[in-house]
Amino acid sequence: MSLIKKTLSGFLWTFIQQFSIQLINFGVTVILARILLPEEFGLIAMLTVFISIGNNLMDSGLASSLIRSADLTEKDYSTVFFFNLAGSVVMYVLIYFLAPFIATFYNQDILALILRVYAIGFIINAFYSVQNARLTKEMNFKIQMTIQIPAVLIGGLLGVVLAMKGYGVWSLVWMNLFQSFISTVMHWIYSGWIPSFVFDKKSFRRHFNFGYKMTLTGLIDTLYRNIYVLIIGKYYSVLQLGFYSRAESVSQLPTSNIAAIINKVTYPMFASINHNDTKLKWVYKTLMQQVLFWNAPILIFLAVIGEPLFTFLFTVKWLPAVPYFQILCLAGVMYPLHSYNLNILKVKGRSDLILKLEIIKKIISVIGILCVIPFGIYGLLYVQLLFSFISFYINSIYSGKLLDYPISEQIADIMPTIIISLVIGLICYLFDQMFLKPIAFFDITRIIIDGLFFFLLYIGSSTLLKLTPIHDFKHLILKR
Repeated sequence: MSLIKKTLSGFLWTFIQQFSIQLINFGVTVILARILLPEEFGLIAMLTVFISIGNNLMDSGLASSLIRSADLTEKDYSTVFFFNLAGSVVMYVLIYFLAPFIATFYNQDILALILRVYAIGFIINAFYSVQNARLTKEMNFKIQMTIQIPAVLIGGLLGVVLAMKGYGVWSLVWMNLFQSFISTVMHWIYSGWIPSFVFDKKSFRRHFNFGYKMTLTGLIDTLYRNIYVLIIGKYYSVLQLGFYSRAESVSQLPTSNIAAIINKVTYPMFASINHNDTKLKWVYKTLMQQVLFWNAPILIFLAVIGEPLFTFLFTVKWLPAVPYFQILCLAGVMYPLHSYNLNILKVKGRSDLILKLEIIKKIISVIGILCVIPFGIYGLLYVQLLFSFISFYINSIYSGKLLDYPISEQIADIMPTIIISLVIGLICYLFDQMFLKPIAFFDITRIIIDGLFFFLLYIGSSTLLKLTPIHDFKHLILKR
């Protein structure tokens, strides 16, 4: 199979996997949001940073090293497997003893027990991280889809049943643990690999030398992405945190899915052509424009319909989350490109440069966050919006240097898409406020009419202006 066909196949199966999983998750979340209180979602949000840090430290970037490395042996895979397993146990013990202090930090006594149970997921996830890395390296995304969809569906059903029976916040805890357990079982059944009882020091050093830099990078990024949760949970209320977490999760539905698809497929694909800079630049440029061409209008449209969307899905009790959601949608426009352009540095083996960039970016952002804390949650949100564009600028400078694709050229390639999306978003918003909202249409009716109006204008104007992404999409995907 040619690289183009293999990549398109990877995109197809990853797209189906990612959006099927998120569609199920979203449906489950909608049901749970109608049953549970915003405060109960806020409690889980408070733990997100500690769970994310634990998962990051547990792997130490060794799975990423497996994906990018050539000529791997059974020693490599088994060594990483047993290191991850040992790391997960260490992380669980650490979290177990830190749990009371974390609960005290938030002034929420119940968090100690919740965290001690929730963190069992570290150990469960360690049992399938290498199997998942092998499937990704082979670009076997069809099997990954076969594994993940049943896990998410069964776990989601359990969560809904428990919520209906009055388990409250514990329904969210057991849902996530059961999803991890099902996923582990399915990976062992379908991946076709089981570890050998071997641990090779040479293999460990090889992967750790690359991976620890990726771990530090991921740790910095995790702390940054969750700093808003820490600040809101500490200085504001659990109710506001519940609204923020719901707004973020909905805004991340398209953003994180597109980013995950791009990251999962492009990393092994870039690794296979990393010695051909001309071809790598062409693929990078083409995909960057495609990513933004579809991501930008989706998020801007979601910002336009925030009010009827939240009312329709979650009921009016969640309406205070709408302004948060709209700002986060705008911040998410550039998000998939962050991980995408860093993949260039990964395949070039420049994990040191990635770590350096993350430190620089996060220092800039933290300074901004500390300056706006007195201005409340909206100050934090606008800093998040500004930093999204700053991050793209900094990342693209360095990835562009490696490909002879300067930042000025990159900005020129993406600006037409951003401008058209914003202009049509403004037109659609005015149309909705002036004509649809006063007539008091049903929420779903407003969403459908706004959607048709927005995307007909967007596709029509993009075709009329002959934007490059439209041409590439017709040529590569539609074969026209």
